[in-house]
Amino acid sequence: MHAGSDFATKVRSVTLGFWVAKVAATTLGETGGDTVTMTFNVGYLSGAVILFVVLLLLIALQIRATEFRPLLYWTTIVASTMFGTALADYVDRSLGIGFFDGTLLLMMSLFGVLGLWYALLGSVSIGTVSTPVPEAFYWTLVTISQTLGTALGDWLAVSKGLGYEGSVLVFAGALTIIAACYCWTNISRVTLFWTAFILTRPLGATVGDFLDKPLTDGGLAVSRTTVSLLLAAFILACIFLLPQRPGTHSSTSVS
Repeated sequence: MHAGSDFATKVRSVTLGFWVAKVAATTLGETGGDTVTMTFNVGYLSGAVILFVVLLLLIALQIRATEFRPLLYWTTIVASTMFGTALADYVDRSLGIGFFDGTLLLMMSLFGVLGLWYALLGSVSIGTVSTPVPEAFYWTLVTISQTLGTALGDWLAVSKGLGYEGSVLVFAGALTIIAACYCWTNISRVTLFWTAFILTRPLGATVGDFLDKPLTDGGLAVSRTTVSLLLAAFILACIFLLPQRPGTHSSTSVS
């Protein structure tokens, strides 16, 4: 006899509130990462190393946790996007790889992790993120996507000359198409989720750059520290005022 049951995962359920907080977190990652590397003058490499250590610690705590913990989860998301900002800037600028090559390299890495995750576990759904192995794949993929987002946003805004406002419109338009596909097509929900998850990062990155870059570079020249603090306060409000429920995964056991 087959008996179905639902169990909670250790990631946030995917609702409109999730996407609002995700965009805010990726924007904070851009301004916060730039605050560490530029405003505090730590440098791209040193900043990336510091943020990587913090990220590893948070991921370890996340994996050790026995249930979904909203504050820990979103802090880890923000840390991953701050590290991604510093790493992408180091690869693109300090190593001289360039925005396009950096984007291509990170995109290949992302598809490689997705392929390995699927080959080993048979699914890349976040509904399976409840044990250490899929959690490790999840956070690896999250971190790569956050890094890719910075490089992709910079490539469109700077190298392709779209500017920050133009890039925001491109990514917002792409996300609107994904939302329409979710509502009116039968395209795989897992595919749509990861596509949207990846694209919210360059959207946040370009919004962050638009807010804090100098006027001469097409930005609004708002203080990075001020923007980061306001975004952090907004995310905390989302955590404590909006319902923070874990996702669920349906399993079937044989008895």
